[in-house]
Amino acid sequence: MKFTNSLIKGKLIKRYKRFFVDVEVNNKVITAHCPNTGSMLGLLNKGNDVWVSKADDPKRKLKFTLEMIKFNKKITGVNTHRANRIVEHGLRNKLFKEFVSVKNIKSEFKYSDDTRFDFLCDKYLIEVKNVTLNRENAIAEFPDAITSRGSKHLKKLTESIKLGYKPYVLFLVQIQNISKFRIAKDIDSDYYNNFIEAKKKGLNFVAYRCKLDSKEIVIEKKILIDHD
Repeated sequence: MKFTNSLIKGKLIKRYKRFFVDVEVNNKVITAHCPNTGSMLGLLNKGNDVWVSKADDPKRKLKFTLEMIKFNKKITGVNTHRANRIVEHGLRNKLFKEFVSVKNIKSEFKYSDDTRFDFLCDKYLIEVKNVTLNRENAIAEFPDAITSRGSKHLKKLTESIKLGYKPYVLFLVQIQNISKFRIAKDIDSDYYNNFIEAKKKGLNFVAYRCKLDSKEIVIEKKILIDHD
């Protein structure tokens, strides 16, 4: 997935009111939209290198959007709105080993009255989880906060097996140089327990790492999921 224009580099000053970040760019302070509503644990240190995109839409109140943050010498993609576009690009370009035979790709699939999943690809139901947490060396983790919605998705995806679907949770690791993924058990033990139970019942889990720079974010390689 290519950015419309190359990103602009700056220094993080602060995030506030959840949706706003102040960034220093060329000795000036700009306010950018923060589309990531999660905790962004570990990423928000003052002075971190950040990259923002600039919108051409004259109707937008905030011209800039926070896209990436550098922490622990690794660039992390934090715009959750781009996650599905990155995955769709990967699906259409056969970058996922599990889905190379897919012919039909439908996004925002309405599974039931109260549940949508990110993609229906033939019989594959795919729910994408954007991963930005890196607390230890080359290990990425999810979630970075308690996620009751995430646990609900695990249960619904597991139920779908009886209806003939082949469900997957795809952990999209938007962090450079990661070699392993695991569930952050200490942050959300319920999600971890539901993950273990769902795996026993046949729900599939895969994790893929992205390659990130100021011009594009693309699927790079599959990484190991640590189930302990």
